[in-house]
Amino acid sequence: MSDEIWRRAEVESPCVKICVIHPAARICVGCHRSIEEIAGWGRMTPEERRAVMADLPGRAGRLSQRRGGRLGRTGGSAD
Repeated sequence: MSDEIWRRAEVESPCVKICVIHPAARICVGCHRSIEEIAGWGRMTPEERRAVMADLPGRAGRLSQRRGGRLGRTGGSAD
């Protein structure tokens, strides 16, 4: 059986398998899609998918650097 049977002419998912939702921005830190966009991707038309894909590069700036550990809990500085 050939993989050609399973190929479809559609907009591919931007998923990069880093599936973590940023708590403040509410978008995936890997692909920058919202939970709703991820869940609905299979039902979207090619035009809807293209629109999401066109919007993704501008979303990266919405992700702020998160600090973990004690500094993240206290809001203190490393100095």
